[in-house]
Amino acid sequence: MMDILAAVVVVATFYFIVKGAEVRLALLAAGAVLTLAAWKPDAWFASFANSMTQAGLLTVILPAIGFTAVVKFAKCDQHLVRLAVGPLMSLRAVIVPAAMLVTLALSTAITSAAGITAAVGIVLIPAMIGLGIHPAMAAAAVFAGTWGACFSPGSPHPALISDIAKVPVIEVIIAHLKASLPAAFTMAFLLYLVARFTGEDRGWTPERAGATPKSGSGVRPGVTASATADASGNGQAAEPINLALAAMPILPLFLLVLTVPQFGLTTAWLPQGMSVLQAMVIGAVVTALVARLSPAKAVKGFFDGMGEAYAGVIGIIIAAGVFIGGLNAIGSIERMIELLKDTQSAAPIVGIVGTFGIAVLSGSGDAATIAFNKAVLPHATQLGMTPVNLGNIAWLGGALGRSMSPVAAATAIAAGYAGVTVFDIAKRTAGPAIAAAIVVVVILGFVV
Repeated sequence: MMDILAAVVVVATFYFIVKGAEVRLALLAAGAVLTLAAWKPDAWFASFANSMTQAGLLTVILPAIGFTAVVKFAKCDQHLVRLAVGPLMSLRAVIVPAAMLVTLALSTAITSAAGITAAVGIVLIPAMIGLGIHPAMAAAAVFAGTWGACFSPGSPHPALISDIAKVPVIEVIIAHLKASLPAAFTMAFLLYLVARFTGEDRGWTPERAGATPKSGSGVRPGVTASATADASGNGQAAEPINLALAAMPILPLFLLVLTVPQFGLTTAWLPQGMSVLQAMVIGAVVTALVARLSPAKAVKGFFDGMGEAYAGVIGIIIAAGVFIGGLNAIGSIERMIELLKDTQSAAPIVGIVGTFGIAVLSGSGDAATIAFNKAVLPHATQLGMTPVNLGNIAWLGGALGRSMSPVAAATAIAAGYAGVTVFDIAKRTAGPAIAAAIVVVVILGFVV
C-alpha cells in the first residue's frame, strides 16, 4: 500500500514540476506527504537539516557560483565567447557541428544553458543565418551544445556525486570523459548529417525558411561575425577582445586539471591536488586583478554569487533531500534497491531514461538527477556499478534530455534569435540527443 502511495506522490510531484510548479515547493510538499503518511514527521526536518550542511557540496558549489559572478561582472565571458566564435566563420563546410562543439566547450565556463545560449546565440545564430544556414538549424547547432556544463567543476552534480562516492570532483568529470566525448562527437556528426541531407547547411535565407530573426541581431549573406552586434545585442561595435580576460573563465578548470595527482605535475607540493574551493578563490582573485576590479566590488560580487547559489542550487538539493527522506521514511527506497539488485542490468537504463525523460518534459533535469543520485548512489555497488559511473549516467542523461526539450529556457532564447518555433529546434536536436544518450549508457553502464 505504501509503495502505491509513493508511486502516486512521485508521479504527481514530477507532473507538477513539468507543468511549471516551483521545484523546491513540489519536492518539499511531496516529502511532507510521505513522512506524514509514515507518521515520521521528524524525518522531514532531519532530512532538511542534513541537506543544509553537506560540507562536500557547500565548499564546491558556492565558490564556483561566486567565481562565475565575478567573471560576469568583469565581462570576461563576453570576451571568451567572441574569441571562440570568430574563427568559426572560416569553417563554412562544417560550421553546424563546429558551432555545437564550440558552444559545448564554452559551456564549461558558462554553465547555465540559458546563459550560454544568450551569450553565444546572439552572435553565432545570425552569423550562421547570414552564411546560408537554415535559421532553425543555426539555432539547433547552438542549443545542442548547451550540455557542456557536464565538463565543469562548477556544476552541482559532480559535487553531489563526489560527496557520495568520496572522490575528488575532478575525478568524477574525468571518469565520464570516456563516454561524454564520444557522445558529443556522435551528436555533432548526426547534427551535421541532418543538416547535410536536408540541405539546411547551405543556400537559405530567413525569408526562404519562413523565419523572422530577432530585430537588431540579424545579418545578411556575406556579413562576417565581426560585423554583427556585440554580446549586448545593441548593434554597436564591440571593444577589442582582451585575451587575458577571455582566459579567466577557464582558469579554475585549468588549475584543477593541472594539479590532478595522477598527472604527477604538482604532487611535490600539492599531493592531493587543488580543491575546487582553492581553484575558484584563486580564479576570482586573478580575475579581479586582470580586470582591475575594485576589491570591494569583487568581494561583494563573489559573496552575492554564493548567496544566489545557496538559494537556487543548494535549495533544490535540500528539497530533493527532503523528498528522498520521505521515500526512505515509508521504506520505498529500500524496496526499490532490493528490486534493482535482482535486475542489476536495469540500473543504468533506469538512471538515464528517468532523468532524460523528465528533462525533455520539464526543460530541466536537475531535480530528477539530484533525487535519483541521492537515493540510489549510496547503493551503487550493490547494483554492480560504481557510484561515479551510475551518477554520471543520470547526470549526463538529464543534461542531454534538456538539449532536446522544447520547453527549456535555452530553447526559447535560441528560437527568438532565429525567428523560429521551439519545436523547429527540438525536432532537429532530438535524434542526435537520443543517440548521444545511448552512447553514454552503453559505455558507462555496460562497457567500463
